[in-house]
Amino acid sequence: MTKWEYATIPLIIHATKAILDQWGDEGWELVQVVSGPDGKGLVAYLKREKA
Repeated sequence: MTKWEYATIPLIIHATKAILDQWGDEGWELVQVVSGPDGKGLVAYLKREKA
């Protein structure tokens, strides 16, 4: 069975692509983006297979 690890990261609007590219280079896959707890920012949920 595949095992996963997860990460939750805040996204800065003017640097979203750079942030996601960096995490993607480390093997993380974007699962979902939702509004942050303050209702203003964004939070990304990512996953990758455990080694």
